[in-house]
Amino acid sequence: MTEIKIKKKRRKRTTNHYFTKVHEQAIIDYVATEDIEVREQLYREYIGPAFDELVDKIVYTYKFTTLPNIDSLRDDCKVWLTTILDKYDPNKGSKAFSYFSVVTKNWFIHKVKKNSTQVKREVYYDDLNKELESKYVMTDESYIKSRENGEFWKFLYEEINSWNSNSMKTNEEKVYKAVMVLFESTNDIEIFNKKAIYLYIRELTGLNTKQVVNNLNKMRSRYKTWKMRWNKGEI
Repeated sequence: MTEIKIKKKRRKRTTNHYFTKVHEQAIIDYVATEDIEVREQLYREYIGPAFDELVDKIVYTYKFTTLPNIDSLRDDCKVWLTTILDKYDPNKGSKAFSYFSVVTKNWFIHKVKKNSTQVKREVYYDDLNKELESKYVMTDESYIKSRENGEFWKFLYEEINSWNSNSMKTNEEKVYKAVMVLFESTNDIEIFNKKAIYLYIRELTGLNTKQVVNNLNKMRSRYKTWKMRWNKGEI
């Protein structure tokens, strides 16, 4: 008699979300109270463990393991995060995970610049040369990066959507509304390069390339201001 083997179904792996809504709320409660005992309990049970995981994942995700004395730096960063807890303001709209991910990453980038003989001047993260960026800030499809990217585009859309189009000139408003169409139709539009975006906006607005570019530059100026605040963790 032939033996029939029954294949067991494998359980799907679940992602370990170490920084959940519970930890977000713990940080909000920490900032909102002056009670030392309450703060110590919140930090011990929720915030401290979340910060431990956050720092470790940032270090490995962005290849900061190449820094000298990385173990000591990692501990220093965890201590430093406790000193800036009060600076987090949930009313500004930024999630605690996004805020502390940005400031942690920037803290290690500062250490990279300080310890590198090739870097002689202080610059923001966006101004790092390509060699340093590719060496120390290599990105992957990790949980941190995907979550951070999701929050970046979410908050950017909310920012642009809050702009008052009533105060814009006619052509500026046309370009603004075309950009909003692109944002709201990302799953339906296949655009692969910058030139295709300009062509699509031209079709939506009926404007020529020069008119499109001039009005996009106005939006780009506001975007740069917003991006600088994002990089500093103010959003």
